[in-house]
Amino acid sequence: MTTVHIENTVEDFDTWKANFDKYERFRAEQGVQSYRVSRSVTEPNEVLIALEFRDETAARAFLPKLGQIMNSPQAQAQLVRHSVPRLYAVVTERVPSAAG
Repeated sequence: MTTVHIENTVEDFDTWKANFDKYERFRAEQGVQSYRVSRSVTEPNEVLIALEFRDETAARAFLPKLGQIMNSPQAQAQLVRHSVPRLYAVVTERVPSAAG
């Protein structure tokens, strides 16, 4: 599994999140298997996004499409700062069992 890791600072989290949610179907069509959106507890407009792909090939194929989204006028109006997306290979993952 490969994760595309994105760090953004946005103008307004709620507005940014509503826009992010509009891309739900697009993410699924592009091979995103799951994702996590986190925000800083001390700086609520700092956002971390982790998009999970089955492998590095799928994650790399997504990067140009992500670039188009991030360079759109709508995204640019919301982004104060954003990092270059980085790819991480999952080395270890522990998911607690339902039994506890």
